[in-house]
Amino acid sequence: MDTQGRHLLVEYHGCDGAVLNDLECIKQVMLDAAKAAKAHVVASVFHPFTPQGVSGVVVIEESHLSIHTWPEKGYAAVDFYTCGDCLPEDADAALRTALNPQRIESMMITRGLNDHDQSASMRVEKHPIEKRTRRQRHRDSQHASLSTDAWPQSTSA
Repeated sequence: MDTQGRHLLVEYHGCDGAVLNDLECIKQVMLDAAKAAKAHVVASVFHPFTPQGVSGVVVIEESHLSIHTWPEKGYAAVDFYTCGDCLPEDADAALRTALNPQRIESMMITRGLNDHDQSASMRVEKHPIEKRTRRQRHRDSQHASLSTDAWPQSTSA
């Protein structure tokens, strides 16, 4: 069995605090993100914090998606770990549309055992930082999904 997976870590800055504090909205956004990634949902758990914030995880057959929000800072930290044929970039696109952040920082990491010699093979594939203009945010909010063509191709370490 192949153990290779991709771990996408994303930080969304400048999001609407009301959205980040809405438990049902965050839950639906994360389930929609799992669907966009073509993942198979097993379970989900979400928890609201007092006075504000939401944390949640969507367990998928291919691994997990998790989110932690800080509405007072307009900030969300999201983690997509997927194996198999899932598309974490598409999950990210769904969250970009729903959260409409002003700035995004992301890091894609390849994880798992190297099939050739069974050695560990964790490596950072890409680490883009993107500031989004008001026009980009408006355009992206008008589309249900974003193209992943902007992601650079991975290079061998």
